Amino acid sequence: MPEPAPRGILLVDKPGGITSHDVVARARRALGTRKIGHAGTLDPMATGLLVLGVGPATRLLTYVVGLDKTYEATIRLGVSTDSDDADGELTAQAEADAVAAVTRGRIEAGVAALTGEIDQVPSRVSAIKVGGRRAYDLARAGEEVELKARRVTVSRFDVLEVCVTETATGGAVVDVDVVVDCTSGTYIRALARDLGADLGVGGHLTALRRTRIGPFSVADAATDLTPDVGLLRDAVVASSVLGSFEVTADEARDLRHGKRLAGAAPRLSGEHPAAIDPEGHLVGIVERRGDDVKSLMNMPGDG
Repeated sequence: MPEPAPRGILLVDKPGGITSHDVVARARRALGTRKIGHAGTLDPMATGLLVLGVGPATRLLTYVVGLDKTYEATIRLGVSTDSDDADGELTAQAEADAVAAVTRGRIEAGVAALTGEIDQVPSRVSAIKVGGRRAYDLARAGEEVELKARRVTVSRFDVLEVCVTETATGGAVVDVDVVVDCTSGTYIRALARDLGADLGVGGHLTALRRTRIGPFSVADAATDLTPDVGLLRDAVVASSVLGSFEVTADEARDLRHGKRLAGAAPRLSGEHPAAIDPEGHLVGIVERRGDDVKSLMNMPGDG
């Protein structure tokens, strides 16, 4: 019998200098399948956790992409770039006396102002679409990009270390190591930009590492993509993200055939839990319809 096609969720620790699409291409070659997608892009400069869906488990990525995230980053105060990170072109450098006036106390106050629910204007060099085109494509073409502010939540923005140093050109800068917990859609580059603007010296991101997406940690991620790389079972992942809804074998069959489970709604916990059959397989994602339970998304068998 042929080997079953790979399926599940793959956690990858992305190295710097390659795109998220490059990681997907490497995973496709290692696992011998084209059906792989990812939840949440990382810029080439960034490192850290990427969540990949393999085979039918790609259907779960829509439930992963919106999870809260944790980042470790270094913000350089005193220098601005057109992309708000180290990959961009330098646009401004603050005077030495202005940089010298940036104390840890002022940094802490600026960070506090960017904590909680905030309205954030994304970086102009971002993947957000404006009139059907990516903002970074418009920016690189020299077109003006006007992005609207978005409401995001920064639940933690901690300053770990502050270090005054000199650039290669002799200018003074302040490097600030931070850790950030935030909702999906938050731009850490924009936090760096806005902190620098608040302090009057400009700022950009020089390092970024994503360490967590929802319940998934970079500590559990693969660094070497090989044919025998470990995949998380989609039933385990769906239950950890959405909660579980235990069903009988008969109920699993009915859900797969598009039937409602009459009167089963009181058993639900959560808005869209994962239906799990007696063998521990993922039947699909379900939802409440009045007193009944209906399948929102079905998975092929053996999940």
